[in-house]
Amino acid sequence: MTASPFLAAATGNQGPQLPVWFMRQAGRSLPEYRTVRADRPMLESCTDPDLVTEVTLQPVRRHGVDAAILFSDIMVPLAAAGVGVEIVAGVGPVIAEPIRTEADLARVPALDPSDVGFIDTAVRQLVAELGETPLIGFAGAPFTMASYLVEGGPSKDHARTKALMVGAPELWHALCARIAAISTVFLQVQVAAGARTVQLFDSWAGSLSVADYREFVLPHSTAVLAAITDVPRIHFGVGTGELLADMAGITDVIGVDWRVPLDEAARRVGGTKPVQGNLDPALLQAPWPVLADRVRQVIRTGAQAPGHIFNLGHGVPPQTDPDVLTRIVELVHTEGPELRAAARADGVTSS
Repeated sequence: MTASPFLAAATGNQGPQLPVWFMRQAGRSLPEYRTVRADRPMLESCTDPDLVTEVTLQPVRRHGVDAAILFSDIMVPLAAAGVGVEIVAGVGPVIAEPIRTEADLARVPALDPSDVGFIDTAVRQLVAELGETPLIGFAGAPFTMASYLVEGGPSKDHARTKALMVGAPELWHALCARIAAISTVFLQVQVAAGARTVQLFDSWAGSLSVADYREFVLPHSTAVLAAITDVPRIHFGVGTGELLADMAGITDVIGVDWRVPLDEAARRVGGTKPVQGNLDPALLQAPWPVLADRVRQVIRTGAQAPGHIFNLGHGVPPQTDPDVLTRIVELVHTEGPELRAAARADGVTSS
């Protein structure tokens, strides 16, 4: 099968084309998504292979992006394993009984591949529909998943999580090992069904110091990504500028949020790994000439890495005008190759 521009960049073999996709591209910013989801609960929607297929395909049809990402949620494998979780509109994941003691671990059972048979079906349907366009599978990283389980829901400071992590390290590592096993099975099911890349999201890891990340988180994220050997792996977190070198060491592509320019990110990880990112999602509300210049700057700074997948530095905000995303894709596709080639020749940096 001919390698796509996305896969070429993900493997450090980027040709003249610059690929682009957006985190949370299949979601609330699209009117067709809001129509098909209607009032169906999120977790219920994620278990319907036909709905998952339709929603995943919507941004590919509308924007012409170079990769699709499976419409799902990081809580899906936990719910499928039997953990009591509900995704509450306007709040996020809410855990019925938080995990805070040794006895609570029994409420985090193993995930059997048969528990997520609907994911297998959805991925196979999507692969058949997408053709040459790669499908990205994904899962939540152990720290982020553990944070939801310990806090009982979203948290601004992750205080309970950090307290348990350092105060009861044996319990913490046992919990993360269970989550790592669940995320691994979830990714393996997607890859076996035809996903051609995976992304491991560690949304909240940026709240940690480097020392705590290395001791309490890195071993478990390593276990997940080490178990995925057949496809390129992307690792992404928010606010992880100080953790980039450690995160990059266990993955093929390092996702970068908007806080660190891509040339600096490439330097921090040794200049050997492809990068993904990193337009600030808030700038999607800016006037087009200003936004277009920021897109071009991201392309120039990304040129200092051996591969660059254009993306946002986080997910698409719900209020985004979809036409803006389409214009970004067109700009990346039309101007990206020349901008990248010129920047690589000139050694342009963000400074």
